[in-house]
Amino acid sequence: MAHSPVPSTLIPSESLDRRIYLIRGYRVMFDRDLATLYNVTTKALNQGVRRNPDRFPEDFGFQLTAEELEDWRSQIVTSNPAAGKGLRYRPWVFTEHGVVMLSAVLRSDRAVAISIALVRAFVRLRQLALEHVGLSHRMDAVEMQIEEHEDRLDTVFATLTHLMTPPADDAERRRIGFTVGGSE
Repeated sequence: MAHSPVPSTLIPSESLDRRIYLIRGYRVMFDRDLATLYNVTTKALNQGVRRNPDRFPEDFGFQLTAEELEDWRSQIVTSNPAAGKGLRYRPWVFTEHGVVMLSAVLRSDRAVAISIALVRAFVRLRQLALEHVGLSHRMDAVEMQIEEHEDRLDTVFATLTHLMTPPADDAERRRIGFTVGGSE
């Protein structure tokens, strides 16, 4: 069965890119963001994950630790759970592979279409990261060449400065040559 692509107006790619975070070395999306995209409740999404634990190994999805949750809260300034608002549980996060697996667990045309759009967003970010690494390597090479030339120029300038500096007057220095009417 062929699925129609998700209209670009449904999910702007910039919106997806901003919802992908780096946690434990993985690029991940939070359960609440995915639930919104899949048009299900976060509870329903997490219930599907709990019912299919064999489909979600740690490199597909994992629940944040209490410490990770606090770090994340401080970064995004979520509301205080004591005030009765905001995040009160440790959320699940899903990698690119977990996003694909969610479409199988949720079993809807929308879930499949959203998963395709999300995988494309993950791929786009990976390509940007690779381009960044390539550019970074090139910049490192240029900096090394500049440093090498700076060292050579420092040596040249030090030598020129030494050669241009007049010798210090030394009255005690013995003169070489003949003197007229000398008393020696």
